[in-house]
Amino acid sequence: QVQLVESGGGLVQAGGSLRLSCAASGRTFSSYVMGWFRQAPGKEREFVAGISGSGVLKRYRNSVTGRFTISRDNAKVTVYLQMNSLKPEDTAVYYCAGRSIGNIPTTLAEYDYWGQGTQVTVSS
Repeated sequence: QVQLVESGGGLVQAGGSLRLSCAASGRTFSSYVMGWFRQAPGKEREFVAGISGSGVLKRYRNSVTGRFTISRDNAKVTVYLQMNSLKPEDTAVYYCAGRSIGNIPTTLAEYDYWGQGTQVTVSS
């Protein structure tokens, strides 16, 4: 069983930056594929970024490419999402997710573990 706890959300003006963190429990964190999803009010939860266990492979949704960076520190059992040049449309609850094997999927059903989410609000 893996527990995930997000932090780092908040209110920021358009053009600003935030860094989200996701602290994980579990002895085999370095083997887990980790992802970030987000859900805006009235919308479905969507994939934002994912990273392989080693941190070498990364995947992003098109609308955040070049602005967001996913990374991980396996020694600290933490995954990060650095968000720059934030836009009002990035406003959402951001969720950390993990799966124990395989590639970096973009669908919710392929992730086994989820955090409770952290709110990100970008004002115009």
